[in-house]
Amino acid sequence: MGNRLSRIYTRTGDEGTTGLGDGTRVAKDCARVEAYGTVDECNSAVGLVLAVPGVPADIRDILTQVQHDLFDLGGELCIPGHRAILDRHVERLEAAIDTFNATLPPLKEFILPGGGPAAAACHVARTIARRAERRGWTLAREEPVAAEPMRYLNRLSDLLFVIARVLARAESGQEVLWKHERSAQ
Repeated sequence: MGNRLSRIYTRTGDEGTTGLGDGTRVAKDCARVEAYGTVDECNSAVGLVLAVPGVPADIRDILTQVQHDLFDLGGELCIPGHRAILDRHVERLEAAIDTFNATLPPLKEFILPGGGPAAAACHVARTIARRAERRGWTLAREEPVAAEPMRYLNRLSDLLFVIARVLARAESGQEVLWKHERSAQ
């Protein structure tokens, strides 16, 4: 394990730069920092889902693993050339999607974010995962990024959508469906 922070503030970023994991100094708003910063934000949003009382154990288990994966994914993006997310991580998400989705009825309508505190928090995490994926693709246009982290973020947003559906049904007994109002002609 690398150095542990014993002092929280260093003043090294006061001029608008930050250090990457390899020691390189970059602008705080560069594509790489935006990408791993959004992954960190997603991890925090997953933590909010886990903070809601009553989240079922199977969901708690997969989301806890996701938090560890997101920490590793952020590290991969923070250290150019470092690899942490592999095919097996993506495959684990796909298996979880299949398992949770098997318990749900087919979608016939669009779902609105909501359904209860955990479901709503899961929808927020889902949208942040999508943004993290977009930030990763922005970075990939400028610098090499491995395919697995991008696939992971794509599958993660799918998993969070499915879990939000499961949680909405557990919390309120139903999902919040979008109702399109047609204008009178």
